[in-house]
Amino acid sequence: MRYGRRIALDIGDARIGVASSDPHGILATPVETVRRGPGDLGRIAALAAELEAFEIVVGLPRSLSGGEGPAAVKIRETAKQVQDLVQVGNAALAVRLVDERFTTVTAERMLRERGKKGAKRRAVVDQAAAVVILQHALDLERETGNPPGRAL
Repeated sequence: MRYGRRIALDIGDARIGVASSDPHGILATPVETVRRGPGDLGRIAALAAELEAFEIVVGLPRSLSGGEGPAAVKIRETAKQVQDLVQVGNAALAVRLVDERFTTVTAERMLRERGKKGAKRRAVVDQAAAVVILQHALDLERETGNPPGRAL
């Protein structure tokens, strides 16, 4: 298992959920929800620097068959923009794309089970989805010994 903090992004049209790991890559925790719009990707770059992340894991939406549609194209473009921003300050920071099928559904279920309803759930579901994405990536790396997903 590689040592260092990672952050994960669940990129949506209205919000970006952000989660981070501990340096040992054991546990993913929520960080914040960034509203989409001017300065959103700058905030992501700032969080990566503040948290001293060595890697950003971005959830890539795929169909049930594993194919990619228009949403995946948008996510790839946004991930590339994030990579371009963070490379300016840290050439070693990698951006990886990982399959995010069912992460929002899983996050919604977890929040419902914990009693979060309505606006409270909507406010944190993107962070929870980012946690699911990152925890899956951490577990996969621990099981296989390889970095998760694919590098941009």
